[in-house]
Amino acid sequence: MKQKALWINQIKGLCICLVVIYHSVITFYPHLSGLQHPLSGLLAKCWVYFNLYLAPFRMPVFFFISGFLIRRYIDEVDWRTSLDKRIWSIVWVLALWGILQWQALTHLNAWLAPERELATSSNAAYADSVSGFILGMLTASTSLWYLYALVVYFTLCKLLSRWKLPVLGLLALASIAINFLPLPWWGMNSVVRNMIYYSLGAWYGAQLMAWMKGLEIGRVWLALVAFGAVSVVLWFANVPLPLSLLSIVLIMKLFYSVEQRYAVHPGNLLNVVGSNTIAIYTTHRILIEAFSLFLIGEMNAAYWPVWAELTLILVYPFASLLVCTLVGLGIRKISTSLFGDLFFSPPATLSPSTATR
Repeated sequence: MKQKALWINQIKGLCICLVVIYHSVITFYPHLSGLQHPLSGLLAKCWVYFNLYLAPFRMPVFFFISGFLIRRYIDEVDWRTSLDKRIWSIVWVLALWGILQWQALTHLNAWLAPERELATSSNAAYADSVSGFILGMLTASTSLWYLYALVVYFTLCKLLSRWKLPVLGLLALASIAINFLPLPWWGMNSVVRNMIYYSLGAWYGAQLMAWMKGLEIGRVWLALVAFGAVSVVLWFANVPLPLSLLSIVLIMKLFYSVEQRYAVHPGNLLNVVGSNTIAIYTTHRILIEAFSLFLIGEMNAAYWPVWAELTLILVYPFASLLVCTLVGLGIRKISTSLFGDLFFSPPATLSPSTATR
């Protein structure tokens, strides 16, 4: 990878880490009801609120960079090549891992928590029928909604690239409106909310990157503080768009500045993680389901000594992140070495470009 792209890859690594922490928190802490020590309950609440406050810093910059990295396909690459490289390759991973997650989570719940009542219509991975699973996947009601979004975003950005400014205005309005007039499907709400960031990266990413690199924080810090204060107020009013846009600029400026000052090695941890985001993203939800189902039962039954309970409550998201990252990297290596990366890219014999030759 070229040195100039390492800082972008590191941001991807940071974002996938935040996603893993997010899922680790929401599947574990809200379900604890038998904690022995009051401090355990306080720590659990702190993690829940901390997770909430991370929202503007998690997905917006991830989608902006995703759009920025595919801008050439929007402007220069024909539809046939784009179908193979930017649509079919993602649809393959979405469909394959959608099925794997569905089967894995169904069997994990039957094994570790047979008494648990699942909301079968809320997530494709909890569906109790093939039709329910398909409906969940089609409405983005899946933990893999990010992949669903990438396909939708790319297709629409390529189709609507002639009308960039008016479409961006509509997307900004949609991103705000969806918080007050949500659709029946939580995943689709996220798809609508985040398209503005992907589109900005795909259509105006080059110009915004050049502006960000030349931005001198020291000269505009007062304006940034004022904008940040207004953005926080709007965020509490359920309008996260301004704060999310500010977070994109600040996160990119931070990582870009660090790379300019210090030598960043390709083997840097965040860079390695950023190079394998798909592997970690697709595998972590299965692991987290297993962790949470087992540990919730242990915690609520008060089997552990108080010191062990406190330790787990304090470090669980970090421990989960470590295990999910290592397992994701390991599965990617196995997939590449033994199966031609079949689990994360479609086989050549099924590629549309191959079929048309």
